Amino acid sequence: MEYYNYIKSFHLIFVITWFAGLFYIPRLFVYQIEAFHKPSPDKEILGKQLKLMAKRLWFIITWPSAILATIFAIWLLVLQPYWLQQGWMHVKLAFVVLLIIYHLKTHQYYKQLQNDVVKKTSSFMRIWNEGATFILFAVVFLVLLKSAINWVWGIVGILLLAILIMLGFKIYKNIRNKNPET
Repeated sequence: MEYYNYIKSFHLIFVITWFAGLFYIPRLFVYQIEAFHKPSPDKEILGKQLKLMAKRLWFIITWPSAILATIFAIWLLVLQPYWLQQGWMHVKLAFVVLLIIYHLKTHQYYKQLQNDVVKKTSSFMRIWNEGATFILFAVVFLVLLKSAINWVWGIVGILLLAILIMLGFKIYKNIRNKNPET
């Protein structure tokens, strides 16, 4: 099993690039939604460019990374099946399922915006942007601590992070309302 670390390395690389895509695509959604409400010709010019950026990010980086991260994860589990008997791995896989649901819901938002269907606000997308962050925190704590119990402390940290992010979001929104140029 000398190739095990290579498989693990590829898994980590594709997890990182998958998350990079999931972190950035909602920001592009924010800009697309805001561009949609601008007057012509800004609306059309920005909309076209942001759609192209989102398409490239989504189909060249995010989707392939999600698929490859999953393939390498399954390969790792085939090589180390005893992990499936450990409680921390069950919790981690539950978070992975949440990540896949998040990814698929993000894909739904992507398709809507590509078709100029704006159902969400830019404020919603700023909050949606944090979903992958919470899942990442939980998974990292689980993998490093390898404990189904100690991850609770990681979740407490995530909740504190969520509170801080929401406070930061409110402060930023207040600043934006006072000074629209920021």
